[in-house]
Amino acid sequence: MKNQYLGENIGLYGHFNFYFLKRSLTLRIGQGIAFTSSPYDRNTNYINNAYGTRLLSSTYLKFGYIKENLVKGLGIHAGFTIIHYSNANIKAPNNSTNTFALTAGLSYQFNHDQFPDYIPNTESKKYTEPFKYNFVFRSGINESDINGSGQFPFYVFTGFIDKKINRKSTLLAGSELFVSYFLKEYIKHQSIAFPENNISADTDFKRVGVFIGHELRFNKIAFITHLGYYVYWPVEFENRVYNRLGLKRYFGDKFFGVVNVHSHGAKAEAVEFGIGIRL
Repeated sequence: MKNQYLGENIGLYGHFNFYFLKRSLTLRIGQGIAFTSSPYDRNTNYINNAYGTRLLSSTYLKFGYIKENLVKGLGIHAGFTIIHYSNANIKAPNNSTNTFALTAGLSYQFNHDQFPDYIPNTESKKYTEPFKYNFVFRSGINESDINGSGQFPFYVFTGFIDKKINRKSTLLAGSELFVSYFLKEYIKHQSIAFPENNISADTDFKRVGVFIGHELRFNKIAFITHLGYYVYWPVEFENRVYNRLGLKRYFGDKFFGVVNVHSHGAKAEAVEFGIGIRL
């Protein structure tokens, strides 16, 4: 990271590539884990308020332009990359970092005279499914932004209806209950340390949200995106709009597992691990 307090990060990712304009433009979306050499320590490295744990979650985005066989096998590559490191509030502090990078390079095709032509996909069969009911249970541990406030479990109970509109895309909408015990501790702390905020110690720490979403499916793997709003929000924590990004893996026709990040904009609240059923 070219910073004595942030140290060095090593990441491992799984990713999808998406191609546009006859494969000239690419979008790479990767999600993985990273190891950081110098996490926060209140005695030896208190200036690093970006990484509260040695293991981090990392998101990788790359936008690229590729032109193969431009001149007798010689090709050019150029791109823009974003790498995000965060522990998703598993432990404070978690201000995270974002790396913005430019890339450029050359490539050479040894058998450029045999380079294949682009063949468009002419198959256009329609595929849909009826409405399906889904029930998901998610859990994990996290901590508020207050250093040393402690890690607590959370539980999320979700129900939603989905509609598969083609082989890759599914639209969905539903509601969910958040039971986050870190928020209970946060309310207690605020009631004592900041009485001017008028937060009572017995304020309910549970939240209820409604959301819409999309599922981009590749065989048994899917990339999920949700956008939600807390209709029941007893205490003002972050904001009422939340989002969720993650990966889902189907096991058969009914059961699935999911790993995702629950955030408020770019501010992560938790990494959620879940199991569900689709009926």
